[in-house]
Amino acid sequence: MSGDTAEELERFRQQWQTEVTQRAKGAPSASVNKSPRPPRPSQNRSGAIPPERAAPQLIRRQTREVEEHVENLGGEAHHDLEDKDEGRKLGEAGERLHPSNNREPRSALDHYELAVERESKGCLGDSLNHYRKAYKLDAAVDRIYKNKHFPPSSFKSKPTNPNPSNAAVTVPNPAHHSLDGPPASTISELIASFSSLPIPGQEPPTDKSSQAPCLISTIPSEILINILLQTAIIDVASFARLSLVCKRFAYLVTTEDRIWKRVCLGPEFGFSAMQYAWTCTIIGDPLPLSVGDLDADLVSVDLSDTSPTPDPFPLSPSYPTYRYMFQSRPRLRFNGCYISTVNYIRPGGNTASQATWNTPVHIVTYYRYLRFFRDGRCASLLTTSEPTDVVHYLTKENMHTRHAGGLPSAVMNNCLRGRWKLGGDPYYTATGEAGKEEEDSEEGTVHIETEGADAGHANPKYIYKMVLQLKRTGRSAGTTRNNKLAWMGYWSYNKLADDWAEFGLKNDTRKAFLWSRVRSYGIG
Repeated sequence: MSGDTAEELERFRQQWQTEVTQRAKGAPSASVNKSPRPPRPSQNRSGAIPPERAAPQLIRRQTREVEEHVENLGGEAHHDLEDKDEGRKLGEAGERLHPSNNREPRSALDHYELAVERESKGCLGDSLNHYRKAYKLDAAVDRIYKNKHFPPSSFKSKPTNPNPSNAAVTVPNPAHHSLDGPPASTISELIASFSSLPIPGQEPPTDKSSQAPCLISTIPSEILINILLQTAIIDVASFARLSLVCKRFAYLVTTEDRIWKRVCLGPEFGFSAMQYAWTCTIIGDPLPLSVGDLDADLVSVDLSDTSPTPDPFPLSPSYPTYRYMFQSRPRLRFNGCYISTVNYIRPGGNTASQATWNTPVHIVTYYRYLRFFRDGRCASLLTTSEPTDVVHYLTKENMHTRHAGGLPSAVMNNCLRGRWKLGGDPYYTATGEAGKEEEDSEEGTVHIETEGADAGHANPKYIYKMVLQLKRTGRSAGTTRNNKLAWMGYWSYNKLADDWAEFGLKNDTRKAFLWSRVRSYGIG
């Protein structure tokens, strides 16, 4: 029995030595954690009891010796080292990875620093993940990072009081001074600072290329102003957009009052084209002039009076400059038309067997068009046709009812001819007289008279009258003025019965006319 135990211990010792030698050489070996399974009692040929029970103290001592031997050889073993090829791999940015760089971040600051590093290398996806982890751990991690890498001591502190306490009140504050001088406090001062600036030329395409000559900068100021004047007469909108070219043009467009006076008082876009009294009949014919009216006009003319005629549009505190007068004083526009879009809901028809919650609804859309002409005539149209199908035919030549049904201009068969005038006649207020018309009203009111429903008859008896008010589309000071006509009233007049009836305007009450430019009209 003692011989069997010695043989078992010898085999156990040899097996452990073999495994330790294989580990030292780096060769794969069997699991070291699993001890050899002793044979079952039934497999013991001699029928002796297992060696563990026979000599437990001897086995424990031998096992302890083997473990101590393994620990002594542990410094030379390579099974617990990292992969040898790890140092040969390249990172995402092309640098060699080192085992020390694989340290996993634990705190929020570690994640944030790693995220900043990844972001600087272009790894945005990885950087975003680390940012999210950092903010999950600490919502104020960005402040911690700033205090660590950019402490307040690294920045120069600004003086709390740039002006000395004993300085005079007139000493300017140098805290906001720039290299170009003190900044302008208002837009007017900023524009005035552009007065001495030249017109810059085009920048060269490369640093070594020569700068191309700017020919317009060599033109004298008088000729340049005349060029801008002709541009304003042709199209005042294009003249205003010239201020975006350079600072010199911005100064001339804003401050050159001679150009704005010509535009403001001229017949192209200015107030001399406005009609403050009826100049024609409703159908566009000249007003009949009786002999009595002609005699009254001759008597009123004083040939001995050589005093100059007062200016009907003088500058005043309400209109300090001609540019402000042109932008703010009520006036109609002739290079487009005014359109009112009306939408309303009408319930549809249903049957007795139809459920009430499924009742159909109709959304009805129709348009009102108004176009004003310089001679005092106007065109009014109510139709369901969209603006793209109407505005190009809203001309004097098409203001008749003889259009064939198949032509695109057939929409003008429902057009009503009329006349217009503005309230607040400046020609009579300039001479100190009251308004010539009894119905003359405040400035900005538009009076329109058109044909009635029986237009085209031999003896029409109805006349429609509209009263509108010129307004702006928005409430802010920078919005465009005189591009909106708000309703004030709409009536029908029966000439035979001398009776006035007001239209209810159930759906049109808040649907004002908005001006839209039509390029085919030119300047109107």
